[in-house]
Amino acid sequence: MAGFFKKLLTKFSRGTRIDWDELEADLVTADIGIRRAMNIVDQLRESRGLDAENLVESTREVIRQAFPATPPSLPAPPEGYPLVILVVGVNGTGKTTSAAKLGHLLQKQGGKVLLAAADTFRAAAVEQLQSWAEKLSLPLYKGAPGQDPASVCYEAHAQAIREGCQYLICDTAGRLHTRHNLMEELSKIRRTLAKQDASAPHYTMLVVDATTGANALAQAREFHKATPLDAVIITKMDGSGKGGVAVAIMDEMQISPAFLGTGEQADDFETFNRDRYVDSLL
Repeated sequence: MAGFFKKLLTKFSRGTRIDWDELEADLVTADIGIRRAMNIVDQLRESRGLDAENLVESTREVIRQAFPATPPSLPAPPEGYPLVILVVGVNGTGKTTSAAKLGHLLQKQGGKVLLAAADTFRAAAVEQLQSWAEKLSLPLYKGAPGQDPASVCYEAHAQAIREGCQYLICDTAGRLHTRHNLMEELSKIRRTLAKQDASAPHYTMLVVDATTGANALAQAREFHKATPLDAVIITKMDGSGKGGVAVAIMDEMQISPAFLGTGEQADDFETFNRDRYVDSLL
């Protein structure tokens, strides 16, 4: 929250009185969420020896403590089967790009990866994932145009099992048009994948855009109702967004970021680190 902390430094570093209402308002503006902003201010007010000079570092530390010291990590693939990862999120968040970047990261780490283009209702999503797959030399399964997403996931899963892949990454559910349809689609995908491995899918990650603010929290709520979320990917951290919504999601839902998207290139994708996040967040 470099911009946010710079603002605090300007306001309160010259021996001025700490305006707690203004600090709370600034935290809300940074997309941290009203409840967490109130909690942070209450916690800071109770701190002994706190003054305008050490307010910034104290605020950093309180926000840092909102996240686990160790970010969520992917479990090991089950014996004889690939680890099935569902990547979900609304269109425009960088969902498809994040699926490709995750596959690239796992492949660099020595994993055998298969991508599944299961966002079949948006033709551009399939083409986009195919373009990334070709660029990164990642195997891709794609069905026919408009094919049922659950069917695509099932066939991709079968291929991943046959070929001994360690990871199957399904780019799915790029819509939030109605809660009912979203839940139905994701429930069907989960049921279908379980036919070949009762424990699948194993991990679900929601992709949210750092520039969308509080709307990202609303998206997290809806997707979590449709399919249990294990972690979040925050994209566009290099843009104009403050990214504080990660704090709001963690506070309300106890779902931590696992990765951050930091640019347009394949390697602009890093494991979440709470210290770097708090120190550099815009």
